[in-house]
Amino acid sequence: MGRLSGHNGMLRHFTAAVAGSVRHKLLALVLAPLLLGVPVLLLIVWVWGTEGYNRLMINKVSADLGAAQEFFDRQETRISVHLDGVAGSYRLITALNQNDQDGLSALLQSQATRLGLDYLLLLDADGHVRAGTEGDDNRDRSYWPVVRAAMGGQGLHGLEVFPPEELGAIRSDLKARAALELIPTRNAHPHSRHAEERGMMMVAAVPVLDEDGHVRAVVEGGMLLNGNLDIVDRLNELVYQEASLPADSEGAATLFLDDVRIATSVRLPDGQRALGTQVSVAVYDRVMSQGLPWMGSAFVVDKEYISGYRPLLNVSGQRVGMIYVGFLEDPLRKALARALAGMFLLFLLVSAVGTLASIRWAQAIFLPLERMSRVIQRVEDKDDSARVGPNPSRDELGRLSRAFDHLLDSLASRREELRRWGQELDRKVAERTAALEAANQTIQQAQHQLVLNEKLTAIGELTAGVAHEINNPVAVIQGNLDLLKEVLGGDIAPVEQEVRLIDEQTLRIQAIVNKLLQFARPGDFAGYAEDTDVNAALQDCLVLTRHNLSRARVQVATKLEATQPVEVNRGELQQVLINLVVNAMQAMAEGGTLTLESRDVPAGEVEGFEGVAMVVRDTGHGINAADLGRIFDPFFTTKKAKGTGLGLSISYAIIQRYGGRISVESVPGLGTAFTLWLRRRAQFTEQPAAPVFSARFLD
Repeated sequence: MGRLSGHNGMLRHFTAAVAGSVRHKLLALVLAPLLLGVPVLLLIVWVWGTEGYNRLMINKVSADLGAAQEFFDRQETRISVHLDGVAGSYRLITALNQNDQDGLSALLQSQATRLGLDYLLLLDADGHVRAGTEGDDNRDRSYWPVVRAAMGGQGLHGLEVFPPEELGAIRSDLKARAALELIPTRNAHPHSRHAEERGMMMVAAVPVLDEDGHVRAVVEGGMLLNGNLDIVDRLNELVYQEASLPADSEGAATLFLDDVRIATSVRLPDGQRALGTQVSVAVYDRVMSQGLPWMGSAFVVDKEYISGYRPLLNVSGQRVGMIYVGFLEDPLRKALARALAGMFLLFLLVSAVGTLASIRWAQAIFLPLERMSRVIQRVEDKDDSARVGPNPSRDELGRLSRAFDHLLDSLASRREELRRWGQELDRKVAERTAALEAANQTIQQAQHQLVLNEKLTAIGELTAGVAHEINNPVAVIQGNLDLLKEVLGGDIAPVEQEVRLIDEQTLRIQAIVNKLLQFARPGDFAGYAEDTDVNAALQDCLVLTRHNLSRARVQVATKLEATQPVEVNRGELQQVLINLVVNAMQAMAEGGTLTLESRDVPAGEVEGFEGVAMVVRDTGHGINAADLGRIFDPFFTTKKAKGTGLGLSISYAIIQRYGGRISVESVPGLGTAFTLWLRRRAQFTEQPAAPVFSARFLD
């Protein structure tokens, strides 16, 4: 208690000495930042810098791991999509119908090579091998989950671990390719075996359906991941692109089967790939045993990496391996240390310079008066922010400086109030002007909409009348034609071809009338909306138009990256896509390239829109600037000899009915790109949104 009282007395004595002496004040002012402020600030910077660095590294490796997992999932989906194409191909169906065993084997071998698959099998409806990359051995593969799913009519893809005997049965060289000798690794999980002979496969199986929708056969294929350096290098390049890490650091990616590296970009000290090395016990227990991701510093082969691990599951949901990304930690630690050391030196230098300057300025006893003099000069030079600044002194100079600052604050407050009044007046004038402009624009839009509605109404009434007048005689012709066929019976043979032509032409007349009615009353033809896979719709359109495209010497390129469905009627969407594909094909009379793209449009990228963008791009003759603004007008067409001019009008009406829109970009001589903007959730409307035109062609 006595010691505490002594300390309090010393503190009061020191405080009184500082408060009553300018010399002591200046001394305290000089020494306090150096003795107290700088050490505390350096400690705060060190703690915050280290903590921020650790948090930043964890966030980065977490994002890297997410990107790697997404790439891995896309590879699985790509195999399934390719197998869908094989299962629905004309060559496969023809070979099945003709029971051409040699043709099936040759087709599967060529497709496996083209798609980069290690095996491709055709199974019968019971799961037995019918044809494959090395012939027919009639093996039963129905015990694999992907095959069972395909036998039930549902395509499935994922990971599976094949035992060595299964690898050898599929293809003679797969067993040798999958085998890896285990290399002793520091901190590794102990093993009694000396080699990993199993193979991790990306597998997929899809059904081949007959005309009645029954499973006729199954196409199964897979890609071996053991020693697959191409996929792991592409993954590494995707995640750790150039300049994404400091110059001395490097990224790495690895695929594990259980705890063994089967494909990796990590290298041993001798420069060889670290295939056959094992993960540490700590990582194995968390990822493989508990099924949790690992984020943080980890020992990888012989170096410390900022690492991210995530379990890989097979088709049945069992943990069979891991995916890993990471980057060297030592260069980043050194960079952080250099940055903090430079900051500390800078702090010390600034403190030393400030201390010397303060000591020099302390010699001027009348510094507050000089400061006030400078402030007066700045005020005369129209610097309203000029102030003497805080002065805790209890002497006359301190009180004078505070009173002077208070006076300047009062004057500045009055000036600021006048400035705010002026700004408020300007703002109200601007708001009123904007309101008048908005009202004028609304009136113009309403007038335009009224004129458009009147035109559409007139066209609709005319179309409905014409359709009615045409349908009556067509119905009479069709009825009498049916009666004629019924009366003649078997005697119709001599004129059966002519009767069939009459029947086809009446059906064609009805189709034209229905198309006119669809334009006149689009709401009557609207289908129900459902969640639709736009990539599947595009693939179906290609199947329907592939023959015409090939005949027209049109090459097709696809870039289907959309992952989310959209709410739209699938049949109407295909109607729009086929119309655009046919238009693009007709624009490339001498052949060319048709590019089909899809991508997700997340919320925020386009104001008020979330969904999918689909692009149909051709390299044809393009659209003239004079015609670009009229292509969606009813009955407008540049194909004078053919076409009704309703295709794009109906397509435009279909898309806008679900709340979407169509944008067009074209340059004559270079090509045209139509973009469909489809909402994730449809916003049904009968009011057409304005299409978007551009004379710029998208590369």
